[in-house]
Amino acid sequence: MQTQTKIWLSSPHMGGKEQTYVNEAFQTNWVAPLGPNVDKFEEAIQSYLNNNVHVAALSTGTSAIHLALELLGVGKDDEVICQSFTFSASANPIMYLGATPIFVDSERDTWNIAPELVEKAITDKIAQGKKPKAIVAVHLYGMPYKINELAQISMKYDIPIVEDSAEAFGSTYHGINCGSFGDFGILSFNGNKIITTSGGGALVCHSIELKHKAVHLATQAREDAPHYQHSMVGYNYRMSNVLAGIGRGQMEVLDDRVGARRSNFEFYYKKLNHLMDIEFLQEPDGFFSNRWLTCILTSSFELREKIRKALLLDDVETRPLWKPMHMQPVFEKYPNYTDGTSEDLFDRGLCLPSGSNLSIDDLERITTLILKEITK
Repeated sequence: MQTQTKIWLSSPHMGGKEQTYVNEAFQTNWVAPLGPNVDKFEEAIQSYLNNNVHVAALSTGTSAIHLALELLGVGKDDEVICQSFTFSASANPIMYLGATPIFVDSERDTWNIAPELVEKAITDKIAQGKKPKAIVAVHLYGMPYKINELAQISMKYDIPIVEDSAEAFGSTYHGINCGSFGDFGILSFNGNKIITTSGGGALVCHSIELKHKAVHLATQAREDAPHYQHSMVGYNYRMSNVLAGIGRGQMEVLDDRVGARRSNFEFYYKKLNHLMDIEFLQEPDGFFSNRWLTCILTSSFELREKIRKALLLDDVETRPLWKPMHMQPVFEKYPNYTDGTSEDLFDRGLCLPSGSNLSIDDLERITTLILKEITK
């Protein structure tokens, strides 16, 4: 019978002040999707990003992608380039709008969208008479994508970028915070992210006017009238004042959480990097990853599964790397520009427990189990 404590992949980690801000919401009866916690949470994110941005706190990161694409004018029968190696939430909003996703594979240095393949997809589509309307690029597992290269392509072809930073809050590229590079930035505060509001997200905009448009759409597009007046379709996407209170408390410990996650990576690296069968994703020069999840590449699918199953038997949660979108049944009929990179990463890669509340004993237990399986 299993008696050891379960080790989760990435569990929530409260900092201490969250309850204070939540209690304030209850004491003042600000429990609706507006109020002082929402304002203060948005201000805290803006201050952290420190790049002259404006933030709208929303119900999910997915809703932020949806609003970003809508604000960029994406609609029915448009085409949107999307990183294939990601979670489905990066691609689903393209479908919400009746547009077509064009999936692009990853490059090896960061595991993120490959600039060369992005340009090939663009030139092919232009030759076919239909320039893509936007690019959805993801900072996977906290590692920034190749921002300069992609920005040059974006400018060359005048195609805006939706910067999916759902996994990369606290990551930087040459000292500038991820989430502030794209035409719109996306943050997620889901329960497994580096900080959480239970469920939630944010849209990062580069003008107050765009933020106001986003908030208008996120609050059912209700117009300023004494009655309920609507001239366009809106959504119920605003974050509640209660959850924003959790976010305010989490913002106060974000740097500590980044430090803890990076320490996890260093522990795993020190213990396992000498093994021929294990490979880690390294930071290129100028890249700083929050190491939201520490991931390893094994030498084979069989070894990946052997390690995963052994950890599962010991009540340690792990997860294979994302299954590419172009391999998913719901998306496999859509165009893709792939070279096998993400399929190989999916076959051989494993996400290890990476929560900021892991103990040294937890990490020792995990690495001991991995070493045992490899040396059998």
